[in-house]
This record gives sequence, C-alpha cells and structure tokens, in this order.
Amino acid sequence: MPDSSKLVTVPVGRLGIIPMASCKEMGERVDQYLVRWRRERSKPDNTDIHFTGYEKDSYIIKSECPRFSSGEAKGTIKESVRGTDLYILVDVCNYNIEYNMRGRMVPMSPDEHYADLKRVIAAAAGKATRINVIMPFLYESRQHKRNSRESLDSALALKELVDYGVTNIITFDAHDPRVMNAIPVSGFENVMPTYQFIKSLLRSTSDLTIDKDHLMVISPDEGAMHRAIYFANHFGIDVGMFYKRRDYSKIVNGKNPIVKHEFLGDSVDGKDVIIIDDMIASGESMLDVAKKLKALHAKRVFCLATFGLFTAGLDIFDKAYEEGSIEKIITTNVTYQDPELLKRPWYESADMSKYIAIIIDHLNHDASISDLLDPRERIQTRVNEYRQYHTISDNYTPV
Repeated sequence: MPDSSKLVTVPVGRLGIIPMASCKEMGERVDQYLVRWRRERSKPDNTDIHFTGYEKDSYIIKSECPRFSSGEAKGTIKESVRGTDLYILVDVCNYNIEYNMRGRMVPMSPDEHYADLKRVIAAAAGKATRINVIMPFLYESRQHKRNSRESLDSALALKELVDYGVTNIITFDAHDPRVMNAIPVSGFENVMPTYQFIKSLLRSTSDLTIDKDHLMVISPDEGAMHRAIYFANHFGIDVGMFYKRRDYSKIVNGKNPIVKHEFLGDSVDGKDVIIIDDMIASGESMLDVAKKLKALHAKRVFCLATFGLFTAGLDIFDKAYEEGSIEKIITTNVTYQDPELLKRPWYESADMSKYIAIIIDHLNHDASISDLLDPRERIQTRVNEYRQYHTISDNYTPV
C-alpha cells in the first residue's frame, strides 16, 4: 500500500529507531513501513541538508543491554546517534526475555525493562537531537495515585524520564491519563486503539448487526466507562456497566478482592455484547462479567482490551470459550504475545505497527498528530462500509 501522507515540513533530525529487546518484532515491523513510505514518497533535492539520510534501508540503530552473571547490566549503542531524532520502543510487560544470573535463567521484570530503557538513554549521552520514548504499556501505570502511605511510581517514572532528557513520551490507553500532570510541560501522548479494535472486530465477524436492538457495549467497571461510551457512540448503540463490590478489609495479590459484579443497564437479552477495558491481566474479572452477561441471556460476548497480559495462563479462557461464555477476545500486539495465544480459535490480534509508524513519521517531521489521535472519520467510514458489505476491505489507506 503506497504512502498517502502529506508531510510538508522538514525532519527534526535523521530518523533513528531503537527497539529494545522487549520490542524487537514490533520495531522491525514499524521500520519496514517507514522504509517503504520514504522510498515511495516524493522527496526534495537530495542535496538539501535537511534530508540527509532521509531514505535508508533501515532506520534501526543497533543496541543491547548485556548482563553480568551478578545480574548487573549496562546499555550500549553500537552506532552514532549524533544529530538523530531517536525513538526508543520498549515493552515493559515482556515476560519472555530471560537472562543468566548465578547460573539460573531469570525472566525480566517490568522494573528491569525500565532500567534497561534508562541505560540506553544514558548511552546516547545527550548526543541525539531529540529522544522520544514509545512505551505502549505505561510503566507502573496502575500505581498512579496514592492511598495512605504508598509510592507514586508512575509519576516518578515520568519525571525521571524527562530529567533524563526525553522530549516526548507516547503511550497507549493509559490506566489513568491524568498521570501526565506529573510532567505538565513535556510531551505526553495517550493513544487509544479504538480504530484498530473496530477494524479487527469487523474483519473477523461477518454477522454483526450494528444497531441498538442487536448490539450493546459493556464497561466491566466504572473506570472503563469512558472507553465504552466512546466506542458505543461510534456504533450508535447503548452502554451498560458492571459495578464492582470489593472487600476493602482484605488485600489479595496487591488489590482488594471483588465480592460481586452488579449490572447497571438495559436488557442484553438476545443481543451481542462487547466488553471493553484497558487490560486483561488474569482475566478472572472479565470472564466473570462475561458469564453474568450470558446468564442475562446475551447472545455472544466479545472481549476487547488494549493489553492482553494473560498472567494466569490461557486455560481459563479455553474453558470459557468451550462453555460458550466468550465468543472472541481481541487485544493489541503492543505487548508480548505468546505464540500459543495466536493459535487460539477465540483470539484475534489488532496490529498497531502501522499506527506507530505513522506517529513516528509525523513526529519526525514535527507535523501535527491531532488527526491521528482522533479517528472519528476513519471509524465512521469503516462502520458504514461494514453495514453495506458485512466486511471491510484493506483499501482504506490511513492507519
């Protein structure tokens, strides 16, 4: 598919991408888009100094964070980054990367991924023109507010990155985007994957009837209500919500256990329902909501979440699918996906690599990304296409 952007500004600097080991596959996919687009794009005179190195075979800059047997590490960048507009991609939730410590293979934790990110930033030694961090799952985003004597980890991390010289931080579906108040005069973009969700849902399901008599969007709790309302408004359908009653006298696995889910909303009898949230961790909460919806005679249940962490494994989802509690689960590929997950009949992946590539391309040109962050027109085009053909094509160019 040819590039259709209308970028008229000169680049901030030579484009450079550093995908951390946690984000290697995503970085390669993003790089392929950028290489193709810039090769196809009409360019000014090659002697223009602003466009030196504009067209390359790859924009990836090699780096690594080797570890000693003690567990200590260092960050190294193997090419010059002087004058580069640098984009560092990191997946702090990638549990599939291990290192040898004292003769044992140890999986990397989010803390270690974040520490490696800082090491690479430090290795740039201030020589890059600009440093941008793309961190789809915002580090410590669930620790965004203080209850009694608790740390404010997310705010501390953002302030630390800015102190390290990071100009822009791009994240996806932040647990609470108000955490950006920790860095009020720095670049912080919270990108929502609504358009990619809708594309994946419509491409993989040919028999949806998109009206309020046949389809409904459900928020699994009050915190996800804004996502559900935004999604439902594009489809012109109703919204329901589950209220979580928690036992605040106990803490289990770092949180107050849920006692019961109470449903608020119109009847779901005979309707397809879409549950939408920011993440699936263990999945117990979302599956409980799905079972309750089926008990209320919902026709099919589709679960959408930006981050599919599946921390308790896939067996409980296999069981829910076999029992008919869920029809399909859609998550994005901005966090690590187990190969076994991709084989599941109930799973669909929403690819974000093209979207990330377009954001990088625009930011490198210092161009506005407002239209990219507000996909209303693109969504309506796809919904209308589906209503007419009960499928959507690959011919719509933007994102």
